[in-house]
Amino acid sequence: MKLAPHMIQSMEILQLPILALQERIEQELNNNPVLELEEPTSEDEAGPAEDTAEDDDLAERDLVVDTDNNKADDFERLDGIEDDFKEFINQSGPYHRQRDSEEKDRKLEAIKNTAAPPQSLHDYLDDQWRLVDAEPLVKEAGHAIINYLDDRGYLSVCLEQIPNKDRDAFGLEHLQEALRLVQQLDPPGVGARDLRECLLIQIAQSPEEMSFEYRLVADHMDALLENRLPDIAKKMGCSIEQVNLGIEHLSKLDTSPGLQVGRNENIPITPDVIVESVDGSDDFSVRLAESDLPSLKLNGYYTRMAKDKRIADNARKFLQNNIRSAHWIIEAIEQRKNTLLKVAQSIVRNQTEFFEKGPLCLRPLPMSKVADEVGVHLATVSRAVSGKYLQCAWGILPLRKFFSGGTEDVNGQAHSWEAIRVKLQQIIDEEDKAKPLNDDQIREKLAEIGVPNLARRTVAKYRKLMNIPTARFRKRY
Repeated sequence: MKLAPHMIQSMEILQLPILALQERIEQELNNNPVLELEEPTSEDEAGPAEDTAEDDDLAERDLVVDTDNNKADDFERLDGIEDDFKEFINQSGPYHRQRDSEEKDRKLEAIKNTAAPPQSLHDYLDDQWRLVDAEPLVKEAGHAIINYLDDRGYLSVCLEQIPNKDRDAFGLEHLQEALRLVQQLDPPGVGARDLRECLLIQIAQSPEEMSFEYRLVADHMDALLENRLPDIAKKMGCSIEQVNLGIEHLSKLDTSPGLQVGRNENIPITPDVIVESVDGSDDFSVRLAESDLPSLKLNGYYTRMAKDKRIADNARKFLQNNIRSAHWIIEAIEQRKNTLLKVAQSIVRNQTEFFEKGPLCLRPLPMSKVADEVGVHLATVSRAVSGKYLQCAWGILPLRKFFSGGTEDVNGQAHSWEAIRVKLQQIIDEEDKAKPLNDDQIREKLAEIGVPNLARRTVAKYRKLMNIPTARFRKRY
């Protein structure tokens, strides 16, 4: 089968989230002269037009000289038109072609409202490095080191591997001195070669007294990462409480100082579907969040021109192609609305308990079931939920979250894997941190609350997906 262009376009439109769809509509409006926005008309705007309709009709009516009343009214009207025309000429001056100021204003406003690009970490450090007082070779070596820092602010290569353009330029001793100076720049910790060095740099630059924390990191970093706090306390000759207090102070330091500068802004998430409870009842209303989505229509002037046989053939063909393209985009957007709304309504019907009680009640829902209910292909449902979000009382959630497999308990009740992960997190939060649960014990706890027959490797798999460490690293002394 060969897909027609409008079918491909329809599938692309269906897959676009609402923000991407707005950009696509703007692109179509710029490329297609036949397509234009449908301006909303309100009663307030329509009122004055009706009031002035009679006056405009009088002003533009044909002049018919009456034979009654000595023609006084008609000649008075002629005198008024001449006076008004002279006044207009005197005020307007010589004729000039009107400039499209509105278009320029739009571009100017767009420039003014565009955020300035964020300063990168390398630019931020280069600005500081120019003010550092050092010999020329050290300055050149410092620029080379800054260029090799990663986004987190770490130097991920050895000093010997940093090349110079000229063999007679800086050497290893210049690189070492430059690295010492770079590590004094802001933000604290930048230029470190590993986590231990990053923490030590920040401790040395801290205004607080952190000699104990310095010893803790300098001498016992490996044991600290393995959570062997009793061994650390024994070697340092202190109590475990002091070690825990030192760890609490260390937790305030930044392990990725480079991300403080030039941090990428989070892309905002705009929900495509909104689900609300109807007057606090068990019924839910489903609607599309498309208040900012513009309405499109065809330009009437170009539509009539495309039907006029007096227009040149190439111009008519150009207009007809654009009209056809405009029809496709309008139909694709309308089809997207209908498909997405039907899919969302089907999700709400099948996951009503989730919207009433929360994530623990999420049920397994295969995508094929929704496809059968809506009457579309499975791939259409997959495109409809791709990259789209649903807003409800439990937050803004991806639509794909509602499609997952699961298992059944002893009573035959289905539990989705997403709900099992929520229960697993609940068990971890409620455990005794002095005696954390291992994977076998977590599996037994899940069986007690109605989720049996889970393998230990399944528990370990979901624990790793949720970034939950093993029992030894969760233990608190």
